[in-house]
Amino acid sequence: MGARIERVVTEGVVEIDGTEHKVENNTWIVGDDDEVIVVDPARDAEKILDQIGEREVLAVICTHGLPDHVGAAIEVASRDESVIALHPKDKPIWRETWSETWPDIEMEDEGVFGVGDVRLEVLETPGITMGGISLYSEELQAVFTGKSLQADGPGKLGGEYPALADQLTSIGGRLFTLPGATRVLPNQGEETTIGELEPHFDDWVSGSLTRGPSPEGPLTDGTGAAGIKLNLGDD
Repeated sequence: MGARIERVVTEGVVEIDGTEHKVENNTWIVGDDDEVIVVDPARDAEKILDQIGEREVLAVICTHGLPDHVGAAIEVASRDESVIALHPKDKPIWRETWSETWPDIEMEDEGVFGVGDVRLEVLETPGITMGGISLYSEELQAVFTGKSLQADGPGKLGGEYPALADQLTSIGGRLFTLPGATRVLPNQGEETTIGELEPHFDDWVSGSLTRGPSPEGPLTDGTGAAGIKLNLGDD
């Protein structure tokens, strides 16, 4: 069987202001019956490895250095002594989770990974973090967007947009240039398509994302509880 995409939903619990909240994340597995690449391994390495089975893990790719993108990276990669890839600008954030290790590969824009009969092209999409990337597969008609773009629009970090102008530039210049039928596969929530989201872009640019009070309620990504501190100027 040719390359395909599989989703593993992993769950965790974070404590926010003394209250525990359930958190869910998508981990994506791309590959065929023999080998795979794992995108954004979150929280539950055992569940991810169970889905992979006996297939060889060629690489673990993290679209951002945030804990819900890298939390199971070391354990998943260790089984087959696989490489871990991250954009170098997110290395300081990676160290918030893995203080004694570094990723093996520093990704660059337009870099390419291969698995089975497909290619994954690296697209730099900063905004949530300076080192944020997306992975586009023309053969599979899919783009893995991490937190950069989700089914309800641009993703947030701790309920806020750290660098919205940069994020919208990334979305408009890199993601919304892809074919409309391209599946958008984010780190959280359900999938959508480029064609479904692109008509909303002008509203986002005109200020609809920041107009009015921020919604109340618990954070969905757990970054506040994780104590992540970002300096988007860090290299």
